[in-house]
Formats: sequence, C-alpha cells, structure tokens
Amino acid sequence: MLAAVLPEAGRPLQLERIPVPHPRRGEILVKVAACGVCHTDLHVMKGEVAFPVPAVMGHEISGTVAELGEGVEGPAVGTRVVGTFVMPCGECEACRQARDDLCGPFFAMNRLRGTLYDGETRLFREDGSPLAMYSMGGLAEYAVVPATGVYPLGAGQPLEESAIIGCAALTAFGAVRHAASVRVGERVVVVAIGGVGSLVVQLARAAGAAQIVAVDIGEEKLAAARRLGATDTVDASAGDPVEHVLELTSGGGDAVFEVIGTERTFVQALGMVRDGGRMVAVGIAPVDVRAPVEITRLVRRSLRITGSYGARVRSDMPFLLGLIEAGVLTPADSISRRFSLAGAAAAYEALDRREIVGRAIVTMQ
Repeated sequence: MLAAVLPEAGRPLQLERIPVPHPRRGEILVKVAACGVCHTDLHVMKGEVAFPVPAVMGHEISGTVAELGEGVEGPAVGTRVVGTFVMPCGECEACRQARDDLCGPFFAMNRLRGTLYDGETRLFREDGSPLAMYSMGGLAEYAVVPATGVYPLGAGQPLEESAIIGCAALTAFGAVRHAASVRVGERVVVVAIGGVGSLVVQLARAAGAAQIVAVDIGEEKLAAARRLGATDTVDASAGDPVEHVLELTSGGGDAVFEVIGTERTFVQALGMVRDGGRMVAVGIAPVDVRAPVEITRLVRRSLRITGSYGARVRSDMPFLLGLIEAGVLTPADSISRRFSLAGAAAAYEALDRREIVGRAIVTMQ
C-alpha cells in the first residue's frame, strides 16, 4: 500500500510503498477513504511535540472495514466506518471510569512510543524496519485500529467528509458538552476558527447559545464562521480583540474556547471571560509553551480554566453520530480543501501557512 511517511522531524512527508498491515486480537483493518489534516500532526512534523520517527501520521479517518482481528465480531467487512483519534484500551482505570479521553495506555504506548497496546507497531517498511503510528497512522491506504475506536457511519453520511468526525468533531463535542457545559442563552466566544473551532461554533449553536463570537484573522475565515452559526466576528488583526469581544458581549463570554494553542491566544481568551465564566483550552501547543495567568483576577472574579482533550469516546461517539444523522451537526460544512495522498506534504505546508479555512482532508482515491 501507499503511505505518507514522516522520515524525521523537520522534513516533509514522503510517499512510500509499504506492506499492508493486519489486525491482531481486538483490532480492525480499515481501508482508508480519507484522513483529516490536523494541526496536532503538524506539531509533530515540525518537531514541536516529541514522537518517534520514522512514522506514519494522520489520526482522523473514514473508510470501510477490510478485515476483523481475532475476537472482533463486528462491524462486518464492508461496513463504512470512522475511526477515533483516541483509541481507548477499554481496560485501564480511566477507561473503566468512562474517561476514555484519559486512557493511560493510549498516552503511554501510542503517543509516547508510536505503538499499539501490545507495545508493537503494525506498520513496517519493506525491509522490515518499523514505522511508528500516530494513532492509527491514517495517512495510508490501510490502517489498523483497535475495535474500541471504530464506529459505523450512517447510511446517509458522505464517506470521505466524515473522516473529520473522529478528531475535529469529537474534540469539539468534548469541549462544548463536558468542559464548558454550554447552556441555553449563554454567550460563547471561539478563538481560532480552524477545523475544531468551526465545529465548536456549530455545537455551541446546537446547544442554544444566544451569542457566538468567532475570533480569527482574515475575512475568509470569519465569513465561514458566520455561515456555520457565529452571530458576531472579530478580526484579531484589527485592533485589540479582547476589547472588541468585551464590547460585543457586554462584559465577556460565559464560555470562551481557545482552539489554537499559543501563549498569546491563551492570554487573550482568558481576558475575554466574563466574571464567573470559564475558559476552555483546546489547542495543543509546542511542549515548552507557557502562558501567564493573573492570579488575583482568577480568584476574585471566580474564573475557571479547563483543559479539554478529545471526548469520552465510547459514550460520546454514538451520541455525536446521532446528532450528525439528525442534521444538527454537519462536519462536511467545515471542509474547504481536498488533497491526494501524494499531495499530503503540500496539505500540511498549506496548514502551516494558515491557508486552510476550517479543515482539509487527504483522500486516497
């Protein structure tokens, strides 16, 4: 099969032909239709987040079931599915407490070592040398995914566009439902309208937010946010975005989402929170990035800062897929560009230049 391989941090992805992997016990082989282009991959590619190399990146996929591993009863071969970027082991303490987003083996084995939960990768070069897997290694024509991270897709949903459900939509859902618990009538602010941010806008609208302020740079991204449900927009390059948001919201947002992961936007997002409100940090930053917090304001104004990474896969994915089938959420509306697998390197270069509005996908056809 063809795969986009990261040879080492700081170098572009390169297309290689490698053996098709096979699932082991409790795993599913997916014939990949598409893979989302996520900023988290870019952090690894640029060496801002440590990860073993060489590696196959890509962690939000859609496709069809090609093979079932031992002990897996379904979904049947040929079923259209999506894969989740957090692939719960299902057995650790966090998973037993329904906190799949904190799955210990996922972070210890996959995110640190690039393997699945027996400590081994499923991907190898033709000479037998191993390739690390970022989640399932979705920038390839086939991917092995633990069965706990594979979900059937509704018959009416587009296959390729649904790739972004397993990361962008799932991450946005966890942030809106669990971390912020957005309530009807609240004021919401979303800082950075990329793949995840655009879906936070959609979900905040679905939750009944009375006002949704989208903050980003450039009219193209802000216009896209308005189409998705933002009631107001702020161009962060035109004056002080904090002042603009405070004015628009008459004092700040009840829930403010920071969805890019920089020191500047983190501080700005916290400054946009009204008294008694909460700021939800969603964006992943390079590992050495820190942001100052004004302690006295945090205490006196009863503010909350909450981190949110993904969602509770096994309980949230069925609910999220139900929202999508009902038309409450349309992930496809967040997709603006498509690339071929051969163009995967160009996709991430465009993402790094901030040229992607919403989300891009890499298709295998």
